[in-house]
Amino acid sequence: MKSKATRPRTFGELKASGYQPRTIREEMRQNLITRLETGQPLFQGISGYETTVLPKIENAVLAGHDIIFLGERGQGKTRIIRSLIHLLDEYIPIISGSEVADSPFHPISHYGKEQLANQDDATPIDWVHRDDRYAEKLATPDTTTAELIGEIDPIKVAEGRYLSDELTVHYGLIPRSNRGIFAINELPDLAEKVQVSLFNILEERDIQIKGYKIRMPLDILVVATANPEDYTSRGRIITPLKDRYSSHIRTHYPLERSTEIAIVAQESRTFERKDRTVILPTFMEEIVAETTFQARHSPEVNQVSGVSVRMSISNMESLVSNAEKRAIRNRESEIVPRITDLVAIFATTDGKLELEYAGQDKSQDQVIEKLVDKAVLDVFNEYLDADDLDAVVASFNDGWWVEVSETMSAAEYIKNFANLKGMRQAIAKLNIGESQGEMAAAIEFILEGLHLNNKLNRELLDGKIIYNEAHKIQPLGRNTEMV
Repeated sequence: MKSKATRPRTFGELKASGYQPRTIREEMRQNLITRLETGQPLFQGISGYETTVLPKIENAVLAGHDIIFLGERGQGKTRIIRSLIHLLDEYIPIISGSEVADSPFHPISHYGKEQLANQDDATPIDWVHRDDRYAEKLATPDTTTAELIGEIDPIKVAEGRYLSDELTVHYGLIPRSNRGIFAINELPDLAEKVQVSLFNILEERDIQIKGYKIRMPLDILVVATANPEDYTSRGRIITPLKDRYSSHIRTHYPLERSTEIAIVAQESRTFERKDRTVILPTFMEEIVAETTFQARHSPEVNQVSGVSVRMSISNMESLVSNAEKRAIRNRESEIVPRITDLVAIFATTDGKLELEYAGQDKSQDQVIEKLVDKAVLDVFNEYLDADDLDAVVASFNDGWWVEVSETMSAAEYIKNFANLKGMRQAIAKLNIGESQGEMAAAIEFILEGLHLNNKLNRELLDGKIIYNEAHKIQPLGRNTEMV
């Protein structure tokens, strides 16, 4: 594409340049074909859909279909739709001043036709960037036809125009998205009357405003999102509209824990932390992701509303923040989350879950605690076999006990616990670095894993955790000699 200074500025110059107009479907189709031929990825920053969702999108674009994405919250539906703009040409020409992006080759509005009729090849041309060819609307029950389609503008009437004059119309979002992409989120939330208006656009590709016979054959791709429960079971969408979306594409949550972790790493907020470095032990990343996976399969969590990847993202941010507080107070240079920091994710998990039977048998915190414990247990058992840690357990059976807390410095862990019989060998299996923070995180992980495997007892006392011999309550005190 030529630079702004050298692009044609009139219709005559545009024709002389050899520019060939394309419909939006032709445009997106050809740009997709180019990507397929060159091996370019369809989208950037979208993980986990390579073999499931993306091939269906490619088929829909090649077929020129309007698309509806069906999925629970937090499955990247809106991000995918917004990414579709990268299949548009970088710039397209429009008749200067047109509210509906009139093509100079085929204007659809009265204004565009009048400009072309009066000025012909001298008609001024503007160039619109692909980012400005996308519009989005969150559907709500109070969304009106006027917002989407248009309404008579009383100001224009007051200026002296007749009501029958098309120029009295204030166009809504959809006509203003002509030659672009219009997205509507949560489609079933639209009132039936508005759905009928949308149906007419999908069926006839034109608009009608207040009964006026305004024929505006829109060149537009209409995409939408919906929760499958609302779309298929509750009858909240009129059948003809449902039928007009040619491609129904179901999204999903990450199928692999590694995908969830990759999304968390990509989306989590990062801050300048001066001289402190964030180190994330792999097993802590996996525990955060696995907690979300556990929630997605728990009978105590309402699965209709879904459990978003945003839960994993918020939980990781909160986990790191809790570790950062400790590093600041203890004047440590490393920020390393560990098991005792998991208490911080209760607040961020709470708002992301909807219990199946709220308040009947278990509180929200009890459900979250169960999810976290199960996640820690599953991840621990993937790394270590509790039966192979008999040397560590034997020390506790001989009367040893340890006290840990979220405020304890990493140096204290190394001094007090790292030389516990069998501990070094267990840490070596976790494939971590040699930093004190990572060692402290590993020690906590091993102790908690042994507890969850019923090898050690755990007691809570004044915000601290006491690990001692399984099934016994030991007197509070610490052996002075390392085993």
